[in-house]
Amino acid sequence: MNNILEVHNVVKRYSQHTALNNVSLNIPKGVIFGLLGPNGAGKTSLIRIINQITGPDEGYVMFDGKKLNQQHIKEIGYLPEERGLYKKMKVGEQLLYLAQLKGLSEKEALEKLKAWFIKFDIKTWWTKNVEDLSKGMQQKIQFVATVLHEPQLIILDEPFSGFDPINADLIKNEILELKEKGSTIIFSTHRMESVEELCDHIALINKSEKVLDGAKSEIKERFKTHTYNVEYAGNLGEIGNGFEIVKTEKIEDNFSAATIKIQPDIPVNQLVRLLIDQVELRSFGENIPSMNDIFKMVVNETID
Repeated sequence: MNNILEVHNVVKRYSQHTALNNVSLNIPKGVIFGLLGPNGAGKTSLIRIINQITGPDEGYVMFDGKKLNQQHIKEIGYLPEERGLYKKMKVGEQLLYLAQLKGLSEKEALEKLKAWFIKFDIKTWWTKNVEDLSKGMQQKIQFVATVLHEPQLIILDEPFSGFDPINADLIKNEILELKEKGSTIIFSTHRMESVEELCDHIALINKSEKVLDGAKSEIKERFKTHTYNVEYAGNLGEIGNGFEIVKTEKIEDNFSAATIKIQPDIPVNQLVRLLIDQVELRSFGENIPSMNDIFKMVVNETID
């Protein structure tokens, strides 16, 4: 798969602090890429390098096969965690100004803005001052400013911060639509439920170093516990070699629940047959670790 962005052995230092230590990443085209990590891990430093706000002390970044340069700024849309709209400017005036900074003509910008204002049902906001809008309304405006020029790469830093559930769903749907149209999205967040729902690939940075990356499905496979949750009626006795009953508990008058671990080389069907011989099964499902579980596991493992 072609990569829109390649980060090669990037190091970034601030005085005595190393923010990024030999970080390398490949971000494929057309995916939603989760950039994860605790506060202070180095995510923002990497985002600032990609946006050419700062430069690496060592290493380099490739954008669509070419070394990152000033010409690529127009191919990137960036929504920072700390929003940066001009409070005294009118919404329409500000969006036209920002669009033209990204290379759109006034005519192109007006046409695209009209479509977005209709889509978001915000036509009456055009002449309002930004400071007169709520935080959520301002975030909608900044999202439009980020994606209006249809960049190849969109970087969203905590895009759902401050949104109510309805508007969060609205932005979520727009992110998925942008992906369908061919944009690549770098999605930085602490909300693991959003990572579960949206991301195709992830990278986890902790204490300035990359500690995990890959396709989300592959990572979940890598962290499988080979345990299964079972609800049943009856008495569960010994179930043979290769299986371990980790715990059992009563959940209702006639039903119990168990967590059972199996050896990786044993077919799951074998466990199901053994259970059917002993008990009446009500439910059976694999205990798949969530991204939140994996995040905490990896971060805790890399703490000194």
